[in-house]
Amino acid sequence: MSRFPIATSVLADAIAQRVFPGAAFGVLYHGERLVIESMGSFTYQSDSPLVQPDTIFDMASVSKAMATTAMAMLLWERGLLNLDEPVGRRIPAFVAIDCDAGSLSGLKRQITARMLLAHCSSLPAYAPLYRQCRTASELLEACLHMPLGTVPGTQAVYSDIGFIILGHLLETIAGEKLDSFCRREVFAPLRMNSTYYCPPSELKPVIPPTADADNFRHRVLQGEVHDGNCWMLDGVSGHAGVFSNVADILCLADCLLHRGFNVFRPETVSLFTARQKMPSSSGWALGWDTPTAPSSSGKFFSAHSVGHLGYTGTSLWIDFEKDLAVVLLTNRTYPGHPDAVASEKIKAIRPQFHDALMQELGWGVALNPSPATGSE
Repeated sequence: MSRFPIATSVLADAIAQRVFPGAAFGVLYHGERLVIESMGSFTYQSDSPLVQPDTIFDMASVSKAMATTAMAMLLWERGLLNLDEPVGRRIPAFVAIDCDAGSLSGLKRQITARMLLAHCSSLPAYAPLYRQCRTASELLEACLHMPLGTVPGTQAVYSDIGFIILGHLLETIAGEKLDSFCRREVFAPLRMNSTYYCPPSELKPVIPPTADADNFRHRVLQGEVHDGNCWMLDGVSGHAGVFSNVADILCLADCLLHRGFNVFRPETVSLFTARQKMPSSSGWALGWDTPTAPSSSGKFFSAHSVGHLGYTGTSLWIDFEKDLAVVLLTNRTYPGHPDAVASEKIKAIRPQFHDALMQELGWGVALNPSPATGSE
């Protein structure tokens, strides 16, 4: 019998509707792991392996919070990252060739790391650059030369491009790649032993696939990053690339809930999880989203919560007021073609799941957060 039968039934129904083939979830409450459960299979085939509680998933954009933001937090508290320093001072190529037209010309010089973290740099949300770029360096250069959509700081637009540039900025400051820095400084201290960029080849068969062979790589995507731009960047990027499981993600959540023990200073956690209000209507903190109605976290997470979603069907939400964290991992992008419409139903499943779980925990009074800014 599941500890959370109603929440579990939401996921079981989603699997029956082919929203995703399989799922794993976990709940951390007052420092105790109440449950780590799994259901479903890697694919919809009858002989597919079952998802296990320790199954590793492609985290997609949750990488922005787990790795890139974590690296930014450490560089900031060590005095190496100035959140309000223009990016162009560290990466001259970002402003050397200003592709912006008309009245926006030259405004890239205003963009700071804080703006990249808070998704208000005015860089575009996404571009399938992997279709035109042949190398990692070409793709990075294309990102650096992206034109702006509006004046920096005036509009919140969730941006993969911004986080690719942020990852490059952090690597430039640290003199080290994201993967090696995060492995040593974040994942190892927290004993996140099943968290990787570019999982080793022996683990690939036990990672659920995120697409079948009907994609631009013409092969089943299993144990390699789903995101095309990250793949072109050799699987290591500021916007995607991390693989992890429920237990490891709860380790990171526990660290943040308990004021950054072993890794971050309390003041660092407070700064990066506070809404930046850039602009005033935005719900973005630094690298983290906050609950905004309608939220994927549902109705019962407090205003003092942060979280992030991943395109592959992953999510993490942390409530500092309730001392609670919830992880949900799926591979909703599989197979990637005729069930694409069904996989969009995860937008309804996520809040249903979180609401059911919160009500089973005894939290039954819904809040009324401010209007949504949106994310994946």
